[in-house]
Amino acid sequence: MNGNALHIMRRITQVLFVLLIILAPVFDVLRFDSATGSLIVFGSEWSIGLEKGFYEIHSLGNASHVAWRFFLKAILPWVLILSVFPVLGALTGRFFCGWFCPEGALFELFDFLTTKIFGRRSLLNKKPNDSGIPSQNRLPYILLAVFCMMLIPLIAGTALTGYFVNPRTIWGQIINWEFTFGVKAGIIGVSIYIFISAMIVRHTLCKYVCGAGLMQMLFGWASPVSLRVNADPVKLAACTDCKGCERVCFMNVRPRLPKKDINCVNCGECIISCNKELGEGRGVFNYTQSKLCAVPPKEAIDKLSNLKTSLGGKCYEKTCS
Repeated sequence: MNGNALHIMRRITQVLFVLLIILAPVFDVLRFDSATGSLIVFGSEWSIGLEKGFYEIHSLGNASHVAWRFFLKAILPWVLILSVFPVLGALTGRFFCGWFCPEGALFELFDFLTTKIFGRRSLLNKKPNDSGIPSQNRLPYILLAVFCMMLIPLIAGTALTGYFVNPRTIWGQIINWEFTFGVKAGIIGVSIYIFISAMIVRHTLCKYVCGAGLMQMLFGWASPVSLRVNADPVKLAACTDCKGCERVCFMNVRPRLPKKDINCVNCGECIISCNKELGEGRGVFNYTQSKLCAVPPKEAIDKLSNLKTSLGGKCYEKTCS
């Protein structure tokens, strides 16, 4: 898959997953109905399945039936849900973060806008891998940023509140402009969170706060078969020290370092950037699922010995591929 196709495919998966998150409560795929106090899953009410008055039957058989139904319908689903991200981490690392996470996609959007406006990703300070060069015509990006700042938090607040209040109820209140306290609190609270996280916190949340990301990070780091982006030891000598791989990394990972950063989300942007610099299929980086180590050829070691300054004084003695 060439660089453009990889980039387009990642954007498609991000957009589709955002649409899934927005539409799931609308079509009763998954939501909690606060009016009835029940969980709706694929249009049906999810219940433990116990008959009314079950607690009045004092028998061992009834107690076993209650325990089994409670385990099957209440405990087991949560165990399966909570095991998703550890399993994903063990097999794909933080691939979900880089290819599907709706918050990550939102953070990347605002990274793009602030880079075009200020020449840096963050509003607060400049990072070493920021371009430092804003767009010559910043006005369209400023207008787009203001539009996104106002609209996206409100859309997210409305969509996520729909997981706890029937979306039909929410939209009825929006149309009539008459809100209950719960709907108003949900939309405003989520909107404030989205605004702050997208404008200020961004990928710091991914690194230090997000529980799903941390589980993928830890299990991916420990797994010997987890998907990861590695530098090909055979191609290291071709590195031109353009630093393109560092500039495109929104997680501030330095892909050329011999010790792989656990914050890498396997987005593949460094692969795309390196292929643009060296030619399609000639890039230093590639996806791999192995931790077997190999010693780079002598010319690669000699070449990278001259790049120790740009790599923070660190150089390759061996690398994993």
